[in-house]
Amino acid sequence: MPVRPATEEAIAAAAQALAEGDLVAFPTETVYGLGANALDGHAVARVFAVKERPRFNPLIVHVANLEAAGSYGVFDATARKLAEAFWPGPLSLVLPLRPECGIADLVTAGLGTIALRVPHHAAAQALLAEAKLPLAAPSANRSGRISPTSASHVEAELGDTPAMILDGGPCKHGLESTVVGIVGGEPILLRLGSLPREAIEAVLGHSIARAEEDAAISSPGQLERHYAPETPLRLGATDLREVDALLAFGPDAPQGARTSINLSPTGNLEEAASHLFAALRELDASGASGIAVMPIPSHGLGEAINDRLQRAAKAR
Repeated sequence: MPVRPATEEAIAAAAQALAEGDLVAFPTETVYGLGANALDGHAVARVFAVKERPRFNPLIVHVANLEAAGSYGVFDATARKLAEAFWPGPLSLVLPLRPECGIADLVTAGLGTIALRVPHHAAAQALLAEAKLPLAAPSANRSGRISPTSASHVEAELGDTPAMILDGGPCKHGLESTVVGIVGGEPILLRLGSLPREAIEAVLGHSIARAEEDAAISSPGQLERHYAPETPLRLGATDLREVDALLAFGPDAPQGARTSINLSPTGNLEEAASHLFAALRELDASGASGIAVMPIPSHGLGEAINDRLQRAAKAR
């Protein structure tokens, strides 16, 4: 199997594989990504094929630093302010695409914009430094499924399809990056994620609007159904008697479910976010006929947690 600890030797081999057009799964502080050379259209096409991802859904390009990002996207003062505040970290910026920058058209879904991120994870940074390439890297799972937060999740989803799965341990945040669009106007929140809305607004000095649900797709994570287990979810469950499986939250979780996982017994939203996808995977594999989900507060990271749960619960 292609899982290897993210040692210097493994990272060098992964960088070589990427240069040769292969795919490599690697850890970030948010989730594990399935990386390809963003300048190689054939490699990027393999990402879409492996994930069974719709071609209209653009990819996030991971780069080493702000200077590298400026080679592919056009930064105005607001974009630079946010990048300087939160990079490296769990923020992706959708910006005007720099003309003739070499990024494969599939990466941007033919749009005139590009999504860019500088990851914080040490293994991701080491891989970017070794490869010296921009890496198009959506989450390393089949499209619409639960995002992976460990190397074992990637292996379960994709098997030996990637040339290598770099194991950097469990992801710190466990939710995808927050995505902000800055294209010729006021910034707009395109996807809720690991960076809370309040932190962004504190840097901007004003509130930020969220994209409408029916807005044209310009960022990953805007599909109506996404992050979904096979087992149906029942959100905001308050009648929790005799349920098969329970996704609980907080100190007052009821007892009696055949299978129960508490995202945070202390009611800590950061802890809950980091455990969400792993918990959904475990409950999905439990054989339950349905998963009851306790109410989770919608402030701070709770806003992003509820966004993921609502998309996961959408009917097929």
